[in-house]
Amino acid sequence: MTTRGLPPVARLTVQQQRGWRCVWCSYPLTTGEVIDLGEQRARPAKGAAYSWFPRCCADVEACAGREAKRRALR
Repeated sequence: MTTRGLPPVARLTVQQQRGWRCVWCSYPLTTGEVIDLGEQRARPAKGAAYSWFPRCCADVEACAGREAKRRALR
């Protein structure tokens, strides 16, 4: 998988922040079909710092296709 920077946590849904949905395409994730991107720390300008747990699809090609469709709908 190509290394890429994570999207800003403020732009992600709660489900994406908790690793329930892919950080890139927002596809629902299931155990064994994911890439764990490691615990991350968010430090908002206001409020306390917190951890978030991004994961993404293991099928990189399918993820890229879903991400492209999602971007086209914006």
